[in-house]
Amino acid sequence: MTDRPLALVTGSSRGIGAAVARGLADTHRVLLGGRDATALSALAAELPDAQPWPVDLSDEAAVADAAARIDNLDVLVHSAGVARLGDVADSPAESWRANFEVNVVAVAELTRLLLPALRRAHGHVVVINSGQGLSAREGWGPYAASKFGVRAFADVLRAEEEPHGLRVTSVYPGRTDTEMQQAVVAGEGGEYRPEKFLRPESVADAVSAAVLAGPDAHLTDITVRPRPHR
Repeated sequence: MTDRPLALVTGSSRGIGAAVARGLADTHRVLLGGRDATALSALAAELPDAQPWPVDLSDEAAVADAAARIDNLDVLVHSAGVARLGDVADSPAESWRANFEVNVVAVAELTRLLLPALRRAHGHVVVINSGQGLSAREGWGPYAASKFGVRAFADVLRAEEEPHGLRVTSVYPGRTDTEMQQAVVAGEGGEYRPEKFLRPESVADAVSAAVLAGPDAHLTDITVRPRPHR
C-alpha cells in the first residue's frame, strides 16, 4: 500500500474535503488535513490508507513544521475555506481579512512550503474555488474577492510550474450541500432545501477526474453546477 501516490486534502473533516478524501482513497494514500482531530481520526478509520494531518492553517509555525515532514507529494487539494459574506457597505476590514487569510494566504503559503515535495513527484495542485470566483454577486463581496484572488493564484502557479511538470486545476462548484451552505442560507433568511444543491460527492468526482487524467491531459478549470431537475 505504501507505494501508492500520496495526497494531502485540507478541510477533510467535513463537506467537500471529506468527500474528496473518500474519492481519492481508492487510488492514493491520503493525509487528512483539518483542525478537528476527532473528525479526522474518525474518517481515517473508514479509509484503507489514510491518516490525520491535524494542522491549523492559520498557525504559520505549525504549518511549516508539518509541511517539512513531507518529502514527496503527488496531490495537494485545497478544500479548507471560510465564507464571510456581506454587502460592501456593511463589511468591515475584519471580514475581508478573514476571507483572504484562509482562502488565499493559507493556500499560497502551504503550496509554497510543499512545492519541493510536489516538484519531486511531478505532482498536482487542486484548488476548490467557487462559482463566486467566476462571477461575483451582490452581498458576497469579501468572499467573492478572495475567490477571485485564489483563482489568480492558481493561474499564476500553473504558468510558473507547468513547465516543471506540475499540473494545477481550479474547480468551481456551484452551491453545494454542506454545513457552510446551511449557514449561508440561514444568513440569507431562506429555507434550506438540500435537493437544490450539488452533493459533495459530485464535486469530489470532478477532482478525481482531474487527478486521474492521463499524463497527456491537463484539466485546468472545471465548473460544476447543480442541475435544476434530477
